[in-house]
Amino acid sequence: MKSDFYQLSAKTPSGDVLPMSAYKGKVVLIVNTATKCGLAPQFEGLEKLHKVYKDKGLVVLGFPCNQFAGQEPESNETITEACQINHGVTFQLTEKCDVNGENTHPIFQFLKNQKGGFLGSKIKWNFTKFLIDKKGNVVERYVPITKPEAIEKDLKALL
Repeated sequence: MKSDFYQLSAKTPSGDVLPMSAYKGKVVLIVNTATKCGLAPQFEGLEKLHKVYKDKGLVVLGFPCNQFAGQEPESNETITEACQINHGVTFQLTEKCDVNGENTHPIFQFLKNQKGGFLGSKIKWNFTKFLIDKKGNVVERYVPITKPEAIEKDLKALL
């Protein structure tokens, strides 16, 4: 499924449509997140990237996902609050979604088709990250253990 990133959309936790076309001309970092994951401290690193680079054109989007060991037990109603209270998150979150399987969110279908990973196109775990350039091209995929600060050099090169 070859698709244009800017034709896709997601929904916020409150159900509002979040069109990717709103991010034309910006660098976008998409991450599948989970509040109870052992990698959840990465929320702080993602938030730091968001705060440092948002005015330079970076958009961080967190896609909560409960497909890995039930590590995202929060509901759409409580995800944003839990991320703000526990991790200081102010970057945009979406409603919970699937990143693998028959109900894979269209954005993750697109991302996985553009950049396969170690397990083929399948997402291995929470905090897999995709870096998208200002033209909507997926330029890099990072494994879950890649810390946000390790991505900073790549971000700066695209901004």
